[in-house]
Amino acid sequence: MATPGSRPSTTATPVRRLAGTSGEAGSQEALRPRLVLFGDSITEWSFRPGGWGAALADTYSRKADVVVRGYSGYNTRWALFLMRRVFSLDGLPPVATTVFFGANDAALLGRSCERNHVPVVEFKENLRAIVNHLKVCSKSMVILLITPPPVDKDGRERFARSLYGYNPSWLPERTNEMAGVYAGKCIELAKEMGVHCVDIWSKMQAVEGWQKLYLSDGLHLTPEGNALVHKEVVGTLRGARLRAEVMPLDFPHHSKIDAIHQERSFQ
Repeated sequence: MATPGSRPSTTATPVRRLAGTSGEAGSQEALRPRLVLFGDSITEWSFRPGGWGAALADTYSRKADVVVRGYSGYNTRWALFLMRRVFSLDGLPPVATTVFFGANDAALLGRSCERNHVPVVEFKENLRAIVNHLKVCSKSMVILLITPPPVDKDGRERFARSLYGYNPSWLPERTNEMAGVYAGKCIELAKEMGVHCVDIWSKMQAVEGWQKLYLSDGLHLTPEGNALVHKEVVGTLRGARLRAEVMPLDFPHHSKIDAIHQERSFQ
């Protein structure tokens, strides 16, 4: 299971407000900074019990809002139609964004999920377009690419049989080798564009028995797989100066509220 994040400090600090608000009664609510998770089903399901997104929200509790923008079955080609709506140039940009695509792009042609397939060269250029858009949204945003996870062929076969029964002609729609090709392009792009990258494909396979330890159906994550993603994302964010333990609370800790003159604590 994911390790609970750091607890809030007790230092009361000024709150962040929407641009154009006065801070007076009736104005818009104060904002926490946002961490946006953009990706496919592995991101969409990250707030399920034991998920890496839920663990991230716990780590940054009262420090930042973790916003999930995950779309099951999506590839980077379809993500391009979403990015300008998810990341508007008119709104307040997130302080950090994870981009976690590739598992669907790497689906094989001629197999059951070929409609999700995106050629690897196009995959890399689609990621480049997403990163470029995020950089236009904010010059200071922390951008973190996450490679697709490895694929356990036997796990995918067992999963398919559980859904459709035994079919000797059924072939896995993904392979670990192809996932590795897409992971490599993700890493290449991160280096080219000077953004962060977590190589989940390699990190998972460094552990013996990764197939069952980290993957529930040969592709999606177990609680242990989610915990690994959470650990790597938090480590990267900490390295980019988004350390939860030193980030300000949005409002004073309850122990710092003046019980006699409460209003003074919120000025």
